[in-house]
Amino acid sequence: MIDTVSSPLPEQLLDTKAPETLQEALALYELVYMPSRNFAAKTRVDYRNDLVDLIRFLEDSGRERLQEVSQRDLEVYLAELDRRGYAGTSRKRKTYSFKSFFGFLHQSGYIDVNVTERLIPPKIEQKEPRVLSKREYEALLRACSHHPRDSAIIELLLQTGIRLSEIARLTLDDIELPARISHDPGTVGRLHVVGKGRKDRWIPLNYKACRALKTWLKVRPETSYNALFVTKFQAPMGPRGIQWVVKKYLAEAGIKGASVHTLRHTFATHHVAQGTSLRTVQEMLGHADLKTTSIYVQLAQEVVRKELQEHAL
Repeated sequence: MIDTVSSPLPEQLLDTKAPETLQEALALYELVYMPSRNFAAKTRVDYRNDLVDLIRFLEDSGRERLQEVSQRDLEVYLAELDRRGYAGTSRKRKTYSFKSFFGFLHQSGYIDVNVTERLIPPKIEQKEPRVLSKREYEALLRACSHHPRDSAIIELLLQTGIRLSEIARLTLDDIELPARISHDPGTVGRLHVVGKGRKDRWIPLNYKACRALKTWLKVRPETSYNALFVTKFQAPMGPRGIQWVVKKYLAEAGIKGASVHTLRHTFATHHVAQGTSLRTVQEMLGHADLKTTSIYVQLAQEVVRKELQEHAL
């Protein structure tokens, strides 16, 4: 996410007028720095939104010029975000946006001091991930079973643990289904996923995911788009559309406090509980560090304890 702004500046900066105001600096950051660093599309949008709100706050405080901004101003803004009710995760992400922006300005020579150099990101609240019980995810699958596309979306999320952004990017070329779908370990399908940092990986598709996808592809409307999931208007489904589908069936199944990301946690937790190796789950989820995946060990233990209570002989 945050870059170190340590490599040479792009040549475009050599002929660019030095910005004096925050607005001018933001325009240059978007025009030159983001593309030169090959930021992902979502990162560009998130960072821009973060900086637009920060600049609006600073301007309202009488600070429009670059040299007028101090570390104290940024700390006051972070405190304001806390007052507004922003979660620690959001405020931490925004801090990285600021570090990238002001780091760029300092390295370029537009400001004398990097006011974010000693800016400490807020701590993230430790919130236990929501995991669906077996009874809940079975109810969810029943709720969507009459709709081939929606059933394929939810089954794919549950059987692979992929992220919302990853499923929204899937195309027809990203799936490989076996000629004959069965429980045989030798007849699994494959899914090509482009994850965070544009890192791609191939993950196996079990028979349930393959069966759901095959059913959807039989009725998928003909369209010029190559997206795996399309709307009734034959346009690609975006993240919001997929979120809406999952939210709809969660409500129909009477499941509260859950989201698309809950299905990712559910996949990982139940697989660990059933004995799937942590390394396999890590590869499926696309985690760079096994430590990130290890949180599911404790969650899996809780699932086992609950099942032993519910299924007492």
